Amino acid sequence: MEPGTVRIAVDLLGGDDAPAVVVDGALRALGADPDLRLLLVGPPEVADGLLAALSAADRGRVALCPVPDAATAADTGTPRRPTGPVRVAVSAVLDGAADAVVSAGPTGDTVTAAVLGFGRWPGVRRPALVATLPALTGPVALLDVGGSLEARPATLARHAVLGAAYSVVAHGVSRPRVGLLSIGTEPGKGDRARRAADPVLAEQMLPADARYVGLVEGYDVATGDRADVVVTDGFTGNVLLKGIEGAYAMAGGPPAGGGAPRAAALLGVAGAVVVCHGAARDDDVASGIALAAHLHRRRAIAALAALLAELNGSNRITDTEVTA
Repeated sequence: MEPGTVRIAVDLLGGDDAPAVVVDGALRALGADPDLRLLLVGPPEVADGLLAALSAADRGRVALCPVPDAATAADTGTPRRPTGPVRVAVSAVLDGAADAVVSAGPTGDTVTAAVLGFGRWPGVRRPALVATLPALTGPVALLDVGGSLEARPATLARHAVLGAAYSVVAHGVSRPRVGLLSIGTEPGKGDRARRAADPVLAEQMLPADARYVGLVEGYDVATGDRADVVVTDGFTGNVLLKGIEGAYAMAGGPPAGGGAPRAAALLGVAGAVVVCHGAARDDDVASGIALAAHLHRRRAIAALAALLAELNGSNRITDTEVTA
């Protein structure tokens, strides 16, 4: 684990089984990382349960950002998780009270809050969620896994740039191989969006000596033999991600040494945001907090923005968002 104090703003009401699993996940994260500090965003009565479970020494590592008007379905008959806590968590980062945001709430709410609060990077119209999968040969970055359902060629091309930069910064891959997910590796395979995107990606300049390797198939995500980054749309990526996780569960867990978090980082906004599964368990929430801490300690957002700025500055990124 990388050293350095890090402060994570946690949405206490995010997730199907919140707040219980969020509280339990926060406790796990605190126990695993002595340099971790948490800012709990939500009703004070929820945070009280977590604080009561901590030793007197550890209580100083936890702060509360109350959202007193966060109603539950039992109180009002409205959806159990309002959008308030995640927006307040984003504001806490902007105000300097936290370094990153973690939420297991609705993805759309979290992405919207991040875009409105942090703003998007130049050239990014659709932020992407990137998940790390512990393939047999090393980590594979899969994106998009739910940030946007759009499958336009321009969006896929931009996600290739984001994924390549993420592989360099977060995974330490020096020359990432980028593939486009399809139903076969031969040119011309796939639906209209994939057939149109393949030549766009082939011409798209990528950061840090990354290279496009062409079309890849689903099993390439699990093996890692052909690509370090696999690009697809958010609908297909989310289905594939959950299918692979189900296979891991049936097989007794991911490959040895995998340890990939069941959480995804949001790429394309000027702040560190991690989205956990809506059906997250306590260990999923803990891994999401650990991922957020990893991104902050690596100064990942600044490093990613610098890589993209270098491409933009040298006119190596084709402005396909306008024309495609």
